[in-house]
Amino acid sequence: MNDASDLAERIVEQVSDALIYVDRAGNIVRWNQAACALFGYSAAEMLGGGLDPIIPEHLRAAHWAGFNKAIDTGKTRLAGQPTLTRAVHKMGRKLYVEMTFALVVDEHAVAMGSVAMARDVTARVEKERAARSA
Repeated sequence: MNDASDLAERIVEQVSDALIYVDRAGNIVRWNQAACALFGYSAAEMLGGGLDPIIPEHLRAAHWAGFNKAIDTGKTRLAGQPTLTRAVHKMGRKLYVEMTFALVVDEHAVAMGSVAMARDVTARVEKERAARSA
């Protein structure tokens, strides 16, 4: 590995947020250590497959419709702004995650896939909801 690719690999693996890259077909190509910790699945379990194991069933159709539209149009609905959404841990535990999405494009500005960064905000969301209910 050259120095630049070695550095990039170290950054991806050591960043504290989950980093997930999927290709145009929706197959997971990159699943870092923080993604393993957040969702409970190893990279070996997730690489080459889709995201459905971590997307709640009731959100899957909307997720894939948005993903396909972004890949086709070259634009994401949120334009890099973080969004709060639900996710599912391998053990079935429901999570609240804050995510950002970006398209990865080639030299012709054609979408190659999408990268997402995610962090667990379950404790914060539950605390805010409890405070509102009190």
